[in-house]
Amino acid sequence: MKKTILSLSLIFFATFCIHQRALAQYGNAGGYNNTGSVSGQVLVGSQGFGLEGRYGITESLSARFGGSFLPATANNVFTVNGFKSTTNVKAKFYNVHFLADYTPSEDLQWLRIVGGAAYLYKAQGNVGVLPTGNYAVANYNISSAEMGNLNIDVSWKGVAPYVGLGFFKCFPSNVFNMNLDLGTYYLNQPKSNIVGTKLLADNYKLQPQVDSNLKGYRWLPVLQVNFNFRIQ
Repeated sequence: MKKTILSLSLIFFATFCIHQRALAQYGNAGGYNNTGSVSGQVLVGSQGFGLEGRYGITESLSARFGGSFLPATANNVFTVNGFKSTTNVKAKFYNVHFLADYTPSEDLQWLRIVGGAAYLYKAQGNVGVLPTGNYAVANYNISSAEMGNLNIDVSWKGVAPYVGLGFFKCFPSNVFNMNLDLGTYYLNQPKSNIVGTKLLADNYKLQPQVDSNLKGYRWLPVLQVNFNFRIQ
């Protein structure tokens, strides 16, 4: 997690430097009026990778439509006290989204107010627990094979509103620019599904408690760099 945050910070810093250098070199050629402008952009950030198309509706308002995907996997990121096991954590967040960008003033071309929504057709986290030791229960020794395994799935699938801020201009003055997005999605109430086998089969009874513990986990922050290419 720390490496991811550091990497994003370095990307954002590099984007700022490149953007400032481009401004110094090319100035504000192309003016403020982006009505009818069209661009395509590649997204890289906390919601993974994606593509967007952007259209200038008026001089201060543009709309964009796109999609992004975030697959992630990690092993043994946590341990269960007193229970020898291996753990596997997976996350998949895939969405299509529609956003509108509003530039409040000609003097604030570097700032955008962003709002919209996404449909997360896959928004799932999974935790798998596989016992690896021998366990003493009462007067019995139980092997890992007899213990079984445990899988916990959590889903936030559905429509999620978005609000945030954008930094730097929507459209390139010439051919290419980079801009940033900082915001958050508000996800659906998460729902869990717990499946255990053998001696762990009764853990499905924990679903109401897991749902209650996760009910506040509905904010999905977005930190994103956009590599923007003018088409028209």
